[in-house]
Amino acid sequence: GSGKVNIGCTVKVYDVDFDEEMEFKLVGSTEANSLENKISNESPVGAALIGAAKGDIIEIETPNGEMIKYEVMSVSR
Repeated sequence: GSGKVNIGCTVKVYDVDFDEEMEFKLVGSTEANSLENKISNESPVGAALIGAAKGDIIEIETPNGEMIKYEVMSVSR
């Protein structure tokens, strides 16, 4: 693996503003299920995570215009 986020990866991120860790599995839009922490590659968070690697800081603009800042903690398949 390249260590870069892609569909099928499980990504652990640290939310800088809320001081908490979260884990997502990146899936295609038909498999997305927020209750199972499966997010679509087409969602704002999923799209921002694609291509990111451990240690990267990504910023995502939410639909209501707020900015979320995540640090990528780990990427696994």
